[in-house]
Amino acid sequence: MAPQYAPSLRARVAPLLFALQIGFIVIFAFYTEIDSKNVHVTNFSHFYSDFQDVNVMVILGFGFLCTFLVRYGFSASAFNLLVAVMATQWALILNGIESWYYSGKVRLDLKSLVVAEICAASALVSIGAVLGKTNPVQLVLISLLEVSGFVLNQQILSIFIKVKPLNSIMMLHIFGTFFGLMLTWTLYRKGSEYQYEKEKFDRKMGLFSMLGTLFLWMFWPSFNSILVENKIRAVCSTYLALAVSAVTAAALSVLSSPKGKLNPIHLQSCILAGGVAVGVSMSVVHQPWEAMTIGFTAAIVSTIGFRYLKSHMQLAFQCHETCAVLSIHGLPGLLGWLVHLLIQIIDCDDYTMATRFAVFHISTLLFTIATSLSMGIITGLIIMWNCWRPPQDKKCFDDQAFWEFPHLIVHK
Repeated sequence: MAPQYAPSLRARVAPLLFALQIGFIVIFAFYTEIDSKNVHVTNFSHFYSDFQDVNVMVILGFGFLCTFLVRYGFSASAFNLLVAVMATQWALILNGIESWYYSGKVRLDLKSLVVAEICAASALVSIGAVLGKTNPVQLVLISLLEVSGFVLNQQILSIFIKVKPLNSIMMLHIFGTFFGLMLTWTLYRKGSEYQYEKEKFDRKMGLFSMLGTLFLWMFWPSFNSILVENKIRAVCSTYLALAVSAVTAAALSVLSSPKGKLNPIHLQSCILAGGVAVGVSMSVVHQPWEAMTIGFTAAIVSTIGFRYLKSHMQLAFQCHETCAVLSIHGLPGLLGWLVHLLIQIIDCDDYTMATRFAVFHISTLLFTIATSLSMGIITGLIIMWNCWRPPQDKKCFDDQAFWEFPHLIVHK
């Protein structure tokens, strides 16, 4: 009996990618220019190294992180690159609309590239929730719509609530998490409460996934400090938070194991929690012990959430998320937001000012969650159309649905 192959995407992937890329080229040809007038050689060399670090995180870190599935390594890493580059180009255009409005040109420099890549990182967080259950066409559409929602959220927070750019862009973990949860809730497939046949962790692919985690762990201080004025404090705080979260995650992994052994999935997922939490609260963290406490608490919340929350989310809310983005990014992000609120209130002597800040800070979170939830539902409703040819249940988490493997061809 001939095998049941996935439907061909020739008529959808190629036209979509060509149309989008040609459109981007036209926009960049007429409405953008490289701002090289005010670039000093010393500043460029320092900033370029940070840009490289962020680039490594986005491409290698997130790319390898999602290769833990036994038969989805090619797709996880390659589709990550596809989503990242498309989302970055789109974010450059969206972030430059204000400059285009006043000067007629979108001015590009290293800082605008970094901000665009950080916006793309929010899309990579979101697609982790639907990894393996979507095709390249759907992933590209998700990335464009997610980045549009994230940039819109940033602009509204900046214009109407007067949130600082650093604080609004670091909400990417929270925005990306709830966007992804709404995606996987909208695209829920019957029978997902039982694990898919190919949704398995593999030792060999898990090694590549651990490599991605190590890339993210090493370069996360650059990610948190690249847009901060006091870079030394940001780097030290992030490193200490990451170090403490790694130790705490290892201890909790042993405690939660029936046989008292380390769980590689726990370590890959939860040793980054400190970097996420301290990044959201970076502007108010001043002392090393504060960063270490944040890393300790974030690792506990993330590990416990990963151990118990993923299955409950699937059974109670029909949210079948592949990469447990709620535990990796969502819960530590919310913890960082809470720490930011508490420290700011404690440091404020005036009761009236503390109350105003609390209202302001809570409004920021609620608006971000509302925007991400609504954009996630809209995006899910769009990409669930059958015209995009979503992968069949039997072809979920399978590279053969999208890649040519000549040695695996079955001849009729």
